Amino acid sequence: QVQLVESGGGLVQPGGSLRLSCAATGSISSMNTMGWYRQAPGKERESVARIGSSGSTNYADSVKGRFTISRDNAKNTVYLQMNSLKPEDTAVYYCNYRSDVNYGIDYWGKGTLVTVSS
Repeated sequence: QVQLVESGGGLVQPGGSLRLSCAATGSISSMNTMGWYRQAPGKERESVARIGSSGSTNYADSVKGRFTISRDNAKNTVYLQMNSLKPEDTAVYYCNYRSDVNYGIDYWGKGTLVTVSS
């Protein structure tokens, strides 16, 4: 069992920045992928950024060049640095964890709200 706790959401003006954090606890595999998804009102949940244990990353086209995902393996924590925020980035952001070995089911945090508005 894995528990995920997000933090760092809030209200920010367009062009501003926020950094989200997600701490994972429990039965953590040394080989895993963590990432951030988001869901805006009336929209499907979408992948924003993901990072493997080795540090390899991938991003949604909509956030490339603006968002940076990173991780601290010693702390089992993943971060999302969000710069040049746009109103369309407004959503609940969810942390995700999946083991890369055995049966890799998905674990989700409860989400943290990011609102980009002037």
